[in-house]
Amino acid sequence: MMPRFGVDPLALIQSQISTASEDFSRNRAAFGALMDELHRRRGEHESSGEKAKQRHMAAGKLLPRDRIDVLLDPGSPFMELGDLAGVDMYDGVPPGAGIITGIGQVKGVSCMIIANDAPVKGGTYFAMTAKKHVRAQKIAWQHRLPNITLVDSGGANLPEQPGIFPDSGQYGSVFNQIVRQSAEGIPQIAVVHGACTAGGAYVPALCDLAVIVREQGYMHLGGPELTYAATGEEVDRETLGGALMHSETSGVTDYLVENDRHAMATVRNLVGDTCRRPSLERPVRAPKPPRYDPAEIHGLIPEDPRHPADTREILARLLDDSYFDEFKGRYGDSLLCGFAYIGGFQVGILANAGVIFSESAKKAVHFIDICCKQDIPLLFLADNSGFMVGREAEHGGISKDGAKMITAMASANVPKYNIIIGKSYGAGYMAMCARPFEPTFSFGWPNGRAALMGPEQAAMTLAMVQRQKFARDGLPWTEADEEKFKQPIRDDFEAFASMYNYAANLWIDNILDPAETREVMTLLLDVAARAPAQASPFGVLRI
Repeated sequence: MMPRFGVDPLALIQSQISTASEDFSRNRAAFGALMDELHRRRGEHESSGEKAKQRHMAAGKLLPRDRIDVLLDPGSPFMELGDLAGVDMYDGVPPGAGIITGIGQVKGVSCMIIANDAPVKGGTYFAMTAKKHVRAQKIAWQHRLPNITLVDSGGANLPEQPGIFPDSGQYGSVFNQIVRQSAEGIPQIAVVHGACTAGGAYVPALCDLAVIVREQGYMHLGGPELTYAATGEEVDRETLGGALMHSETSGVTDYLVENDRHAMATVRNLVGDTCRRPSLERPVRAPKPPRYDPAEIHGLIPEDPRHPADTREILARLLDDSYFDEFKGRYGDSLLCGFAYIGGFQVGILANAGVIFSESAKKAVHFIDICCKQDIPLLFLADNSGFMVGREAEHGGISKDGAKMITAMASANVPKYNIIIGKSYGAGYMAMCARPFEPTFSFGWPNGRAALMGPEQAAMTLAMVQRQKFARDGLPWTEADEEKFKQPIRDDFEAFASMYNYAANLWIDNILDPAETREVMTLLLDVAARAPAQASPFGVLRI
């Protein structure tokens, strides 16, 4: 088969996998169970809070997701972010933490959409709600996306005050980012669909443009009850902060609309009038599908999580035309580096194929430097148990070389994407551009795991310490005692390492089906390609 890009045929990955093999079928069945769990989790928001939804609709309101559907261009995908945030953290709160965030197109312009999920606890803010809102704004800021905020919230959930009120990255940062982004010319548009109380009233008041729905939306710093308690004044909600008052008297809002559909039509007009779709800053070529079905990745992930997948086979099912121009292919081969395309956008790939040795770390530094000089985004596919350890590795300078890799990765100011496709432990988690290094986006596959170390290594390490303590005190320590000690540690590390734990805490932006990874990356690379390039001055690289 001849290459479709007119490139060297040797740069096309040729799959060696038989999809009819027993191993493939067994792996695919095991991964199918993981996918069933992912789909069940994603669907929990649809099956929860039916009574609240019915009350919401009885008031003449569209459900929050229906508002988004009406707002978006017909056929536009909605790239939802953090839809598993807060999962299992709060009683009666489904995944998503009571707020919906994501990227979609309005009048041909990619926008960040942030919508309070009012049927979930009145759209009130938990700690994870605030964190998710702030994260969405940060993504919009980084990509210069207009923010459209659909407000329908009772404000802060008061028992959650420590996680909402006092610190940076909490709800006050929402106000700060609205102001800062507006000052940089990034449009801020808000719609008041319902409650907008206390500090939340500042969200539409701080935005460039504010829309309010008649006899449905209202905003006030203190509601009727608080007003009476503070001043003795008796006033109804509509008189105090209703849509007509704010449109005719206070002047806080700019557009008065009749219902949710009218509101969404008004926002679409405002986006068309005030927002422009930026041109591409990076070249794009005609996209080509991989030569192998991306859904086959389900059969490539080993049933036993202790075994790594064949990363090259995965790349064959992610990259345009299965084209991978490998860099230093015979050197440091526990890390694959190379140039590729996804959806027509060029990307530099760094994909683990084992533990990280000094040679692979040094190769990463060289490759990252080239990509930064050419303004090529970086995609890190993480599946490693960390850096190589032992006397030979230490004498060879593994800590020095690992530090160089981390320095290059952290210094790179091109768009950076981290996907945990297997295990990601210790310093290896850090080196592959995990959340502490603020990648542009971070994702995990359902089989992914990330922690300080693997469950067995953690149990063994702590058991060794315990065994030494018992020996020092002259106390017995049997194999049965050791196993009883180890199992809870394994369980704790397994639970911590789960991608659902990472998604719940927003340590990743979402859990992806491997088969949808290409589509997600194509959308994100398109958005990133419209933001100005930045220089990448490197920190000191120790020799």
